[in-house]
Amino acid sequence: MGRNTAERGADRSAPADTGWWARVGQWLVRARGSDGHERHTLLLVLKSAVAATIAWFVADTLIQAQSPAFAPFSAVLMVQVTVYQSVVQSLRYVLAVAVGVGLQAVLGFMAGPDLLTFAMVALAALTLARWRRLGAQGSQVATAAFFAFSTFITTTTTVDRLAALGQIVVLVLVGCAIGVLVNLLLFPPMRYRSAEYGVRSLAHSLCDLLGDMAGALRGSELEEERTDQWHYRATRMGPLVARARSSVETASESVYYNPRQLLSRGRTRPTFSGYEAVVDALARMSAQLESVTRTLAQQRAEFAERAGSGDGGFLRRYGDLLAAIGDTVRLLSAIDADRLGEQTAELDDRVREAGSSLDRLTEDGSVPGGDGHTRTYGVLIVDATRLMDETRYTCEVLRESVEGSGGRAGDGGNGSGRPAERDGGQWDAGSGRGNGHGRSAAGRDGGHRGAAGGEND
Repeated sequence: MGRNTAERGADRSAPADTGWWARVGQWLVRARGSDGHERHTLLLVLKSAVAATIAWFVADTLIQAQSPAFAPFSAVLMVQVTVYQSVVQSLRYVLAVAVGVGLQAVLGFMAGPDLLTFAMVALAALTLARWRRLGAQGSQVATAAFFAFSTFITTTTTVDRLAALGQIVVLVLVGCAIGVLVNLLLFPPMRYRSAEYGVRSLAHSLCDLLGDMAGALRGSELEEERTDQWHYRATRMGPLVARARSSVETASESVYYNPRQLLSRGRTRPTFSGYEAVVDALARMSAQLESVTRTLAQQRAEFAERAGSGDGGFLRRYGDLLAAIGDTVRLLSAIDADRLGEQTAELDDRVREAGSSLDRLTEDGSVPGGDGHTRTYGVLIVDATRLMDETRYTCEVLRESVEGSGGRAGDGGNGSGRPAERDGGQWDAGSGRGNGHGRSAAGRDGGHRGAAGGEND
């Protein structure tokens, strides 16, 4: 349905109306037509309203609480992006409120309801709010303590004060329970596709940079502004990696405690551990690419001088390799859980082509030598070898995810989703060859580059 909607939108001959009501209508059409941000937002708003209404009814009509607003307020907070987060955050929220109310009760009964007591409550609550186990709900310790103090000073007898403080905790429990149940039973959120979106976004950015670099290197176009821009773009990959990891985590969390998962058991899907390993591999590729761009930016004058004298064969072959790796990453930018089997076969073909480009780059006599600049080329070869290794590993992870073999994809190494064997892709400056078979280490810390020969130990 989403595709048909997009096609209808693309076929429009007249521009869309920009009026406020027209934009609202267009937003609602997008929410109805595709399982995207608009639909997720609309469902979240509706579910929050339902949870708040039910919580108010229970607190005001059934319990007849003096301050029923605590229940709907808590219910709305617990309608989270996943059922798992609703459960986890509700437990932390209840604990934070209980700590805040209990703290105020102890200090209030010991010191009395005066300004000095409030200062003591504030100091203690703000300190306890930093307890790491409370996570994002830590600030609720102070909030609950302040509301509890306000309730405490409006009552006179000990029994009334205990009842009022206890009622706050009860209302929060009721609100949290209703919020979790509404999120669990009413369109429980399932975020399968967010893992794909995260991988696609990161892969697309890498692919764009690889493509720009490949075209310029093939033409020996190494202007200072161009190489500096490559390095800047490579250093900006960090936030994209963080967003991709967050998207995969959200997709993984959406499965836990979700009744819709029972309806999806007959449908084969790759494990999210495979996506996690792919993001990790792409992150390491971005680190290696940053190293490549740094070397090109620092040694730009030397490469430009060689290219100007007609000795640009190395750069052209290097550009061919980056283009081949970019073709592989381009497939990842269109990753689709329903087509992973077909896409994995395509990835295998692209990886073989990239491997051939690496062999041509590292063959005897392909690297200029004998002029004191061999180390610079060696550094580029090491980074290219590592890029190739991570490309191969990414393909292996996806294949294991599709086949469902050997448990979690990416395991069997050091527990972080990395391969178990990483020999660093050594570079021999004398012969101009790399072994091309080692696993890449994370970032640039997988080996030490020799000062004289550019070796990777």
